[in-house]
Amino acid sequence: MRKSHPVRRVVLATAATVSGVVLMLSLKPSSDPASAQAGGTLPQQTAAAQESAQGGTGAAAGGSVTGDVVQTQYGPVQVRITVSGNRITKAEAVQAPKGGESDAKTALSIPKLTADTVAKQKSDVDTVSGATYTSEGYKKSLQSAIDKANAAAQQAQPSAQPSKPAGGGGAAAAKTVTGAVAQTQYGPVQVRITVSGGKITNAEAVQAPKGGTSDQKTELSIPKLNQEAVAAGSADIDSVSGATYTSEGYKKSLQSALDQAGG
Repeated sequence: MRKSHPVRRVVLATAATVSGVVLMLSLKPSSDPASAQAGGTLPQQTAAAQESAQGGTGAAAGGSVTGDVVQTQYGPVQVRITVSGNRITKAEAVQAPKGGESDAKTALSIPKLTADTVAKQKSDVDTVSGATYTSEGYKKSLQSAIDKANAAAQQAQPSAQPSKPAGGGGAAAAKTVTGAVAQTQYGPVQVRITVSGGKITNAEAVQAPKGGTSDQKTELSIPKLNQEAVAAGSADIDSVSGATYTSEGYKKSLQSALDQAGG
């Protein structure tokens, strides 16, 4: 048997090593995040990451929220907003009509729509002339993104109590209402009330008959009428004996104030 030449063994070993390295490189995944970003394309997100980007709780503290895809006559429109401190700090169209005339309309409309979104902080942005379909699709997707951001903010603060609407009673702020002037035989009567929690907490006459005997009747009747208004919570109060005209004028002005306050 012939002995292998030493030089030949070295050559064969080197060739085997090179072949192994080439094989390993050929099996390396092509979706390396760094190379993908360098090439201008983002790596594919996981399902959890996509869900978070489309309305997860991170948007409440500041993050991106992507609205629904809206199909238009010329193609799909989809909007992504960036929220920080409960404000929209950035808006962009991740999808927009393209091809043919659509390219020009998209280039014309999208920059205006995104700028208007940040300026107005709502989906009620102006439709761009010449790109009506794109504008309408943009607004629908934008509203979807805003809804998701609001839902995320509420989920991030589960213990926060929603504010009650005006007129709902309870924690509603107190307000003062002045009724219409009621003319009587002895002079004008006008009542002002303060309402809080759906109840009258204070009543006063800002105008009442005066001069001569009217001074005495006013001093006699007005304090009683004020007390009755607070106690009854309505204009259905008793007239003060000896001051019938003043009492009737008071009740008319009180009812006017209650009507303005919402009953």
